[in-house]
Amino acid sequence: MFGTRKKLQACIGGLALAAGCLATSAAQAQALLKFNYGAPSADYYVLYVAKDAGLFQKHGLDPTFYWFASGAPLLAGLKSESLDVFTTGLATAFMLGQKIPVKLLYWEMDDAAGEALVVNPKSGINSYMDLRKAKAIGAASGTCAQVALGLIARKIGVKITDFNVINIAAPLFPNAFLSGSIDAGLAWAPFAQALAEQGQKIVNYDADYGGSDGDSGICPVMTGARSSYLQQHPEIGDKLLRVHAEAQEMIAKNPQLALDGLIKYLSVSPAVAKATYDRVCCARKPTFAQQLDPNSPYSLTSAGGLVKKLQTATQILAEAGSIPVALTPEAITAAIDSSYVRRFVEGKK
Repeated sequence: MFGTRKKLQACIGGLALAAGCLATSAAQAQALLKFNYGAPSADYYVLYVAKDAGLFQKHGLDPTFYWFASGAPLLAGLKSESLDVFTTGLATAFMLGQKIPVKLLYWEMDDAAGEALVVNPKSGINSYMDLRKAKAIGAASGTCAQVALGLIARKIGVKITDFNVINIAAPLFPNAFLSGSIDAGLAWAPFAQALAEQGQKIVNYDADYGGSDGDSGICPVMTGARSSYLQQHPEIGDKLLRVHAEAQEMIAKNPQLALDGLIKYLSVSPAVAKATYDRVCCARKPTFAQQLDPNSPYSLTSAGGLVKKLQTATQILAEAGSIPVALTPEAITAAIDSSYVRRFVEGKK
């Protein structure tokens, strides 16, 4: 009888403990900040690792992710206020050009490092210097690829409009090359690396034809938020920084995490995932210190970093007819909020 009573008390205690755990879990779940996070399907391996490792939840966030094929639906989502946070490349220039109120918080990565000029091996094009020989060049309008083509045009002394350009996105290049619709194209990672695996030839990367600002090409991938959402939840910027930093640390210890993320989210082969990671991971990864350094090409705090890159990019897009006018330095500067990076760096000291 005594043993039965002890068992009953233990059971009641266990049930109470379980109920307490459930109540705690529910309270924790309720405390997480819910928001909608938009990004194109690209080589954003740090973001993929952070998502799969549960780092957002660890730092008090509960994002619902929306992956887009291009920047257009991302812009629409921000305009309608159905998206709150974003990570993207040159779609940021279109956000500012369309006067969508957003703040750019930190560099996710420098995607210019993975940008490449890919050609048909039989085309007779051996470098960007031969690009005038191309019958048709693939370059998606309004993207880093079009900006890369503009940089090449400047380098060889022609106008971007002198080329026969086909407005086609890099994921569609394989069929375009096979059909002969294009014999050259500007593609971003991992699509350039996948084309090489399929038998096309990479003849140049952005360092060959880019600018002279210390890190060459132009394809800043930024994480930011709608201005009004950031005002309502100012803590989200600090938390996003901590998520990003922890994911970077995890990848530094185990790069396979990044490769697994690229394979999972982009359906590429392990070889393409490794080639992509090797191009964009390390030498050109903007550090938080560089983002605060006024002399860095990744600076958020001077006219010579991100501001210069976005202004040059929009000048090229305007020359190509993709946008009406280039952004002013003042418009770009007004959209950058470096306070979160500064607070994070100062907190780490």
